[in-house]
Amino acid sequence: MPELPEVETVARSIARLVGRRILAAELRSTRVLRGGDPDAMAARLRGRRIARIQRYGKFILVSLEGGGYLLIHLGMTGRLLLAGPAGKHTHAILTLDRGTLLYDDSRQFGCFYFSEEFPPRLRKLGPEPLEVRFEDFAAALRRRHTRIKALLLNQAFVRGIGNIYADEALFRAGIHPLAQTSRFGGARARRLFDAMVAVLSEAIAAGGSSVSDYVDARGRKGFFQFSHRVYQRTGEPCLTCGTPIRRLLVAARSSHFCPRCQKR
Repeated sequence: MPELPEVETVARSIARLVGRRILAAELRSTRVLRGGDPDAMAARLRGRRIARIQRYGKFILVSLEGGGYLLIHLGMTGRLLLAGPAGKHTHAILTLDRGTLLYDDSRQFGCFYFSEEFPPRLRKLGPEPLEVRFEDFAAALRRRHTRIKALLLNQAFVRGIGNIYADEALFRAGIHPLAQTSRFGGARARRLFDAMVAVLSEAIAAGGSSVSDYVDARGRKGFFQFSHRVYQRTGEPCLTCGTPIRRLLVAARSSHFCPRCQKR
């Protein structure tokens, strides 16, 4: 599933659409629309001008002039594309006053829907990890009593981090994925915070990680997968100490770590 850096990259790649007017919307999947009526939703989008495009956690939020929001989540296989013909997995087509935006999703785990109000599901998300102050991050960490990997995946703690960047941040911070948050002191919290910010920033600069079929809206792959130090490197030598990378399950998700470099 695309995480914060990938979604940020996609949002930036469609930023040129700000100011464009939606002339028509063709919505083909009620599953992607979360049960919404395609014709009614198309009618509500028609004629609206795009005022702002931003990432909100793992979501892309398109604000429209005069009110209203188009909320997009890429799920496992979703893609926003600025060019190319519609195919059998194209579930939404926005015809603009200049250009077209397509939403493709072969597994239909994503969402693409319109709301007149700020989407309620976004209000439940935690702070932005690239904007939250360290003091607030550390205080929230102290209030939790759980495994650190599970907490980083909890979107109510910080929004946008998934398996890839949780693993990579924990490795850089030297923290085992099963470490208990109740044992975190200030120095350990600081290492984690700095590692989180660094990993996410570097991944955005590299266009994200193309470990599956992820591309941005222009069809370009990311390059941060070549900088992964532990993610999906089970059995390979640690790039720091040479110890084989191990894998375990935390919160039903695979976690990759170095048993020597990362301490509980």
